[in-house]
Amino acid sequence: RHSTSACDMMKTNAQLHQEVSEYYGSTIQKTEDLECGACVCSSKPPPHVRAVLSEIHEEVLTKFYGCGSPIPQCLDGQTVLDLGSGTGRDVYVCSKLVGPNGRCIGIDMTDEQLAIANRYIPYHMEKFGYSTPNVEFRKGVIEDLRTAGIEDNSVDIVISNCVLNLVSDKRIAFQEIFRVIKPGGELYFSDVYVDRRLPASAKEDKVLWGECLSGALYTEDFRRIMATVGFSEPLVVSSSEKQPGRDPNVTPAFREKLQELCGEDVTFYSRTYRAFKLEGLEDRCEDYGQTATYLGTIPGIEAFELDSTHVFKQGTPQRVCGNTALMLAGTRFAPHFSVTPRGEHRGTFACEEHAGEHAGPCACSGAGASPCRGACCQQGSC
Repeated sequence: RHSTSACDMMKTNAQLHQEVSEYYGSTIQKTEDLECGACVCSSKPPPHVRAVLSEIHEEVLTKFYGCGSPIPQCLDGQTVLDLGSGTGRDVYVCSKLVGPNGRCIGIDMTDEQLAIANRYIPYHMEKFGYSTPNVEFRKGVIEDLRTAGIEDNSVDIVISNCVLNLVSDKRIAFQEIFRVIKPGGELYFSDVYVDRRLPASAKEDKVLWGECLSGALYTEDFRRIMATVGFSEPLVVSSSEKQPGRDPNVTPAFREKLQELCGEDVTFYSRTYRAFKLEGLEDRCEDYGQTATYLGTIPGIEAFELDSTHVFKQGTPQRVCGNTALMLAGTRFAPHFSVTPRGEHRGTFACEEHAGEHAGPCACSGAGASPCRGACCQQGSC
């Protein structure tokens, strides 16, 4: 029997781009056409997003494919770049939230979806009351944003919704993202991850790839890539898990294929992460005796959620590690927080002593499956 190496099996970027474009341009016509729920958001968007969704055109919503709600707080006046913007749903939500002085750019490589996105620019600009459009859509690929006209340090926030798993070379994609974000800016994105490295045969299956499964990053490889490119402290905003190989709601044929190529017990995670482009973040959370107090000045937000475990109530000082202090004081959130200066180093930040100040058990696992790698957490301390 002929044995094919992994290198021989992996498709070229051009082949992969073509297959993904065909899958989302012609094979899939609406969310219900997806074989599996990995590319479908299972959680409710936050209130500031839900309010805008009611204003988005129905055709734009019908072809929405995503696994989260990657729309962060405090967008007024910001420049937002949406990677894999599809029909433009998240771009149009951000268009309303950044206001007339902000700017939104959508990048996608599928002509059919770009056509829908561009068709409704006048509709949404009129809906939002803008005399001049603050959105544009460009054809391009995430691995080469320069060709799409995205310059170094040119955007405040990069968002993406269940698209990076479809990229062949994740390291190059994250390098490009880091390049275009301004210092102090943010990557805020939802995607699918997996609890193991999947075999090359799974990655060759265009349906499993198109369904956002076989291209999913192993959680620990994601952590390593993020650290390598400069995002040293990714924070988990939300997370849910699925085992489609055991899901009775998945069609039998698809379930059998998944079991054969990936394993029956393989677990996928739909996660929303945020990561900041900041100098000075450390690989462990250190204690400098700092506190942070949310001033309550972001419209509509009474309690500020940095991630799934760090919620700042208005007017309540909260002990924070040096990394969290920097994320609040060195970003667009600075006007909305009072952060005390860094004092003498007191050792690693003992997050278990401050668990009551946080939203729940430590879940800022950063990028990997191992707990306690994120803000205010020492490895293994919770």
